[in-house]
Amino acid sequence: MNSPANIKDPLVLFMPSGKRGRFPVGTSVLDAARSLGVYVESVCGGRATCGRCQIEVQEGNFAKHKIISSNDHITPKGAKEERYERVRGLPENRRLSCSAEITGDLVVDVPQDTVINAQVIRKAAIDRIIERNPAVQLCYVEVDEPDMHKPLGDLDRLKVMLEKDWGWQDLLVSQHLLPNVQKILRQGNWGVTVAIHRDFEQSRPTIIAIWPGLKNEAYGIACDIGSTTIAMHLVSLLSGRIVATSGTSNPQIRFGEDLMSRVSYVMMNPDGREAMTKAVREAVNDLTNKVCTEGGVHAEDVLDAVFVANPIMHHLFLGIDPTELGQAPFALAVSGAVHTWGSEIGLKINEGARVYLLPCIAGHVGADAAGATLSEGPHRQDKMMLLVDVGTNAEIVLGNRQRVVAASSPTGPAFEGAEISSGQRAAPGAIERVRIDPDTLEPKYRVIGAEKWSDEPGFAEEVASVGVTGICGSAIIEVVAEMYLSGIISEDGVVDGTMAARSPRIIQNGRTFSYLLKDGEPRLTVTQNDVRAIQLAKAALYAGVKLLMEKQGVAEVDTIRFAGAFGSFIDPKYAMVLGLIPDCDLAEVKAVGNAAGTGALMSLLNRDYRREIEREVSRIEKIETALEPHFQQLFIDAMALPNKVDPFPKLSAAVKLPPRKMNSEESAGSDGPPRRRSREERAARRSRE
Repeated sequence: MNSPANIKDPLVLFMPSGKRGRFPVGTSVLDAARSLGVYVESVCGGRATCGRCQIEVQEGNFAKHKIISSNDHITPKGAKEERYERVRGLPENRRLSCSAEITGDLVVDVPQDTVINAQVIRKAAIDRIIERNPAVQLCYVEVDEPDMHKPLGDLDRLKVMLEKDWGWQDLLVSQHLLPNVQKILRQGNWGVTVAIHRDFEQSRPTIIAIWPGLKNEAYGIACDIGSTTIAMHLVSLLSGRIVATSGTSNPQIRFGEDLMSRVSYVMMNPDGREAMTKAVREAVNDLTNKVCTEGGVHAEDVLDAVFVANPIMHHLFLGIDPTELGQAPFALAVSGAVHTWGSEIGLKINEGARVYLLPCIAGHVGADAAGATLSEGPHRQDKMMLLVDVGTNAEIVLGNRQRVVAASSPTGPAFEGAEISSGQRAAPGAIERVRIDPDTLEPKYRVIGAEKWSDEPGFAEEVASVGVTGICGSAIIEVVAEMYLSGIISEDGVVDGTMAARSPRIIQNGRTFSYLLKDGEPRLTVTQNDVRAIQLAKAALYAGVKLLMEKQGVAEVDTIRFAGAFGSFIDPKYAMVLGLIPDCDLAEVKAVGNAAGTGALMSLLNRDYRREIEREVSRIEKIETALEPHFQQLFIDAMALPNKVDPFPKLSAAVKLPPRKMNSEESAGSDGPPRRRSREERAARRSRE
């Protein structure tokens, strides 16, 4: 921090951070920014050669802040700044903060563009600022040449200059650099750029890379390893700019669709763990190469990597046998944050690159849930927030700044199109939206890759190239909910065969009935078994949510966030009609996309977020649904649409729900459970197991 301020010293306000302070005349704008904790990038150590410390002085009378700001209140451009402007150019009204010195009151804008000093990282539908404080910093130094009278080694003289120019002390050096230090120093004519990694403030910093001359590029990757897909951001550590984003299928799918089937594969095949570890690491390397190619970046310039994953993906990526996660007590080999080297786990990036994995919350609530928690921040607010990542194993977090609880619930792959007769993964040609006319029972639908609905002119021509191939997860939720709203299925999920007299869309299949969504080739139907599969999946999720609500002692939640790629495409109204989530104001139900990946991105760009989530994970209470005897009854009640016992007054105010049809035992006031529940009880037991 700056020395004690004199009331006569100039007042400097930095925007958009709003941080302010008084500084003696002659203080550089860069030093003033750093003393206030305002992040202004500088690689060259104030030599006015990197150009990353650009700022703009705002002209005018800022009455609110009692500041009259003017370009006359900083020193004119000096020789170094003029040289930079002549050689590389400065945008109009820009100055280099390392050269500009304060002479009067100032309002200083730190540019938020995408090339220099970019601090704003935007994800779909959410505005947020990620202040940068990465674990890796680039430092340019000019090292004294060897002197026979001062027999200090080349590396030691480099350390001396890093301490003198940048304040780095007690530096460690990555072993792989030692054989090349002398060659690099001479290639750069004794001027080199050093990458220094320090995650914890109290840890010793480490030199992880050295380049001859001035190096102005450093990148990191933030990666979410899901059971179905792997998503990755390539990010500039110097500007915060997302250079490229891409995804790929997780090749482990060939070993098993869901997580437990992959654990079974490991248990049944001696080389199963090695094969799956190799597959996921190769996929990560291929994806890294892809984003680097798209961004015009060399993989050698990737110096830091942050990963999130569910517990089983986490273990397999690290080369850990996940067998213990397949059986009670679901013990993690490691639950805390993992710090390692990229070279140790076969990543094809800079040899000195470091890797950080967020902590896991519990045996089936992983680092991905921790990333989503960091992104959405239930622990930072007063509202009771429900955060749900819908997948083959749903991860659920519920809480506020007072208390946060978490659990997982085995929903299975039905929401991703598996176990559904006409189901498929989301791809061009898959039906993604469905509406059913309650009077005629005629459907209309929209497919991925086309904008028109099936009842609009030109639909056939628009889908000619992709066809209509199946039903993806978002449409499965909508079609079952629409079947309920139109009376095709009862609240118990039974397809009403008497409706066949009203519409040829209701077709008989032996002892049960189905709904014909699309005739022709292929013929797409929603069968009784399909409805039952969705009921089982949604009941498992809702029962997990309800269990956490009981632990929190709340009857309702204030806000709901759907995380994950699938969650982005779920219509909140239909999710609530189905009984996938509890009753809530629909305006408070939002999709937040890949929140786990955003949490990884936050941890990549600012190491303070790593400390935040490490603290928070230690506070989160983990609830194991398999050990909760009440889970079975909650599951049984959740089989009904939207729920057998829970009212949905807020949903009812927005959507006209069918009148509840009570069976004879309920209407007679019987205390015993309906006879049909024997099947549901068996399902509940299977879900808990």
